[in-house]
Amino acid sequence: MSRALWLGLLLTLFAGLLSGNCMLPMKFTKRWAWENTWLVFSLVSLVVIPWGLAFTQVPGITGVYRALPASVWLATMGFGAAWGIAQVLFGLSIVRLGLALGYAIIVGLGAVLGTVVPLLVQNRDVIATGRGALILAGVAIMALGIAVSARAGRLRQGATRAGTERGYRTALALALLCGLMAPMLNFAFAFGQSIAEAAVRQGAAPAAAGYAVWPVALLGGLLPNLAYSVWLLSRNGTWSRFQDSWSLDAGLGCLMAVLWMGAFAIYGVGSFYLGKLGTSAGWALFQIFMIITANVSGVLAGEWRVASIKAKRELWAGLALLSLATVMIAEGNLNL
Repeated sequence: MSRALWLGLLLTLFAGLLSGNCMLPMKFTKRWAWENTWLVFSLVSLVVIPWGLAFTQVPGITGVYRALPASVWLATMGFGAAWGIAQVLFGLSIVRLGLALGYAIIVGLGAVLGTVVPLLVQNRDVIATGRGALILAGVAIMALGIAVSARAGRLRQGATRAGTERGYRTALALALLCGLMAPMLNFAFAFGQSIAEAAVRQGAAPAAAGYAVWPVALLGGLLPNLAYSVWLLSRNGTWSRFQDSWSLDAGLGCLMAVLWMGAFAIYGVGSFYLGKLGTSAGWALFQIFMIITANVSGVLAGEWRVASIKAKRELWAGLALLSLATVMIAEGNLNL
């Protein structure tokens, strides 16, 4: 394996570790409601950090954006807006389902779609090769691992009352819808590569050119997150909570943003070093690492303390399948 591929794998692994823990700080907020934390998280992660990275890492970024045709702006922002809706559902689902089950369903389903669609559209010639078959087999193993992990989470829930069962089904439906829309952000990155190419022509380093894509994609994602947070703050009368425990809860919201956007910034660089299949196989690896991290963090946070032995066995079986999928997809990405 070349040094570049090793670097891409390590960066993608690190990105998954960061992203898998990005929702963990929300568990420790003291006074703020969900919407207070989510507003700060959205503004910092979708505006402050991506624009800061773009202006510091991409020379002449304003010239790059001025030269973009309207079609590129609309397509990239459109994918980003669809993802923004999924991001709202993601935050709600994690609260209702927990880190382990929420990540397994949402991130897992998004991983499958986010891997297969760019592969079919951008690298269709690879599918007919042995390595393409290995990647698709890895995706199938990944889907199985996700299903086993989701079943483990369902056993952990142990819903026995009708009301609890209905609540679980509602939360599960939200998570599935979120999972279907979640890969839209990878679509925005994959199909917004003309922005990165323009940044390279403007003098940006190829590995850092992806920083030019994120502000455009995330600008579309900001609108649903901002609108929903403001609506909840007004409906619930929780604007006043911004005055309470500002330093602690605001710090936790900012930490969530740093972990989340830091993960995607590192994934963008990692996908460059992974080469031809960086936005397909690389996305799968990123999501697998994220799911494994979230599940382990969920265990450490005590989410599985009262779970049955059967549920815990299925959880570890699901993680083992995801680890196998990682090896298969990484192997399939070699020498492409």
